[in-house]
Amino acid sequence: MSDTPGQLKYTAEHEWVSAPSDAVVRFGITDFAQEALGDIVYVSLPEVGTELGSGQTCGEVESTKSVSDVYAPVSGTVVGRNPALDSNPELVNTDPYGEGWMVEVRLADDTALDSLLDAAGYTAITLAS
Repeated sequence: MSDTPGQLKYTAEHEWVSAPSDAVVRFGITDFAQEALGDIVYVSLPEVGTELGSGQTCGEVESTKSVSDVYAPVSGTVVGRNPALDSNPELVNTDPYGEGWMVEVRLADDTALDSLLDAAGYTAITLAS
């Protein structure tokens, strides 16, 4: 059974988003997604300064099974990326909501999180798949 922390927001594409701090959110892929992917061996992330549109491809996660796109859950500007994933991509497997975070984004719109799923909504999607 995958973990779905209640304080986060989620997308149907299996990304999680933290609550904003000074209009900056952090996101990554969910525990459900990393379990489905298997052992992650490489993560490609957007550079700081990149403008993201909600729903657009912004990176890739490569596992021993496949390569999957990472989608921007919100629109905004990349203000940080997790440098630890360059040498330790397996952090996405071992701690997807903590040390395995991927990107920090300054929100283009403060209401962006309103359209995302809560934990119960996301869990319903994962149970249906």
